[in-house]
Amino acid sequence: MQTSVAQDPVELAVGNWHRFGWGAVDSMAAATSITRVHQVMTARIDAALKPLGLNFSRFEVLALLSFTREGQLPMGKIGDRLQVNAASVTNTIGRLEADGLVERVAHPTDGRATLARILEPGREAAARAAVALAEIHFGLDGLGPRETASVTEAFGGFRRANGDFA
Repeated sequence: MQTSVAQDPVELAVGNWHRFGWGAVDSMAAATSITRVHQVMTARIDAALKPLGLNFSRFEVLALLSFTREGQLPMGKIGDRLQVNAASVTNTIGRLEADGLVERVAHPTDGRATLARILEPGREAAARAAVALAEIHFGLDGLGPRETASVTEAFGGFRRANGDFA
């Protein structure tokens, strides 16, 4: 993770935007804050998962497969559910497969599709990772429950308004 700086970079940016007379200062500050929070969260999540040999993408796939009734999904469906492209799914499944956490199997009725199936070590890894992430509140442990709920609500409205979901 990066080291802390003496002054908040968002505050510095706000000052510069005011100095140059640029508009939408509040929106810029919010967008920049969101970007920084994402970077900090990602670093904290990666640090929590690294000892388990995972990153967040790999954890998401294991969790998704764990949640299914049969422990398997078509690879295309994984991409749809996680909102990532096919190449990312293929890469992530390949790494998980190399580590013995998932396997690829032929779809029983669709010869064009391949299923990713979670194996018992994958279920165990997902459970350990979920504990590790809960311990750091998914990188949000600086926020209290009320703040976390407010962020979720605000971003849910933003995501819906911008077509992320119906």
